[in-house]
Order: sequence, then structure tokens, then C-alpha cells
Amino acid sequence: QVQLVESGGGLVQAGDSLRLSCAASGRTFSTYTMGWFRQTPGKEREFVAAISWSGGITYYADSVKGRFTISRDNAKNMVLLQMNSLKPEDTAVYYCAADHRPLRVVDTTRVYEYDYWGQGTQVTVSS
Repeated sequence: QVQLVESGGGLVQAGDSLRLSCAASGRTFSTYTMGWFRQTPGKEREFVAAISWSGGITYYADSVKGRFTISRDNAKNMVLLQMNSLKPEDTAVYYCAADHRPLRVVDTTRVYEYDYWGQGTQVTVSS
């Protein structure tokens, strides 16, 4: 069992940076693939980024590549999402998720691959 709690959301202006944190509970956190997703009202939840259990493999949606960076600290049971050069279209509720399987690029973007989810944190980017 893994419990996830996101934090760090807020209201920023276009071009600003924001760092989201995901605190995880559970002894097996270091074995999980971790992902970030986002969702806006009326739309499906979409993949943002994922990181392998060791942190050695990362994968990003094209829309955030080069602007967002996912990282993890297994000693602290934390996953971070550094978001730079934010755009109004990045406005969404951001969710942290955990998958007990190794990262597989073909699957890691799919919502149903993930076993556990946080409650989400709102990010609003004004123009």
C-alpha cells in the first residue's frame, strides 16, 4: 500500500516556475515507477512525466519536454516535478501516481497502469 500527497501548487504568471512535491508513505516506495498526470475540467487525465524506481529513466509528454523535470529521492520517499517556463495551457490539477511495475515507455502514459493516486494539487498559470 502506498499513500501519496501532493503539494506545491499555486497561482503563477506565464514564464514563472513552480515545483510540485509528492510525499509517499510505504516501505516499498523505492520499487515503484512514479508518474505525474494532470487534468482540466471536462477533459481526460493526461500523462505529464514518469520516472523509474532508480531515477535512471525518465519520460515526458511532448508538451512539457524541455520545460519540466521529474526527479525522486528514495531516501525521503519524495517525487518532485520542477516546472519551468510555465504556460497558461499548463493550468490543471496535477496528480502524483505510483505503479508497482518497472517503467515501460509503451505503458507508462496510461492512467490505468498506475495503482495509487494522490488527491491532486491545483496549478494555475495566468497570461
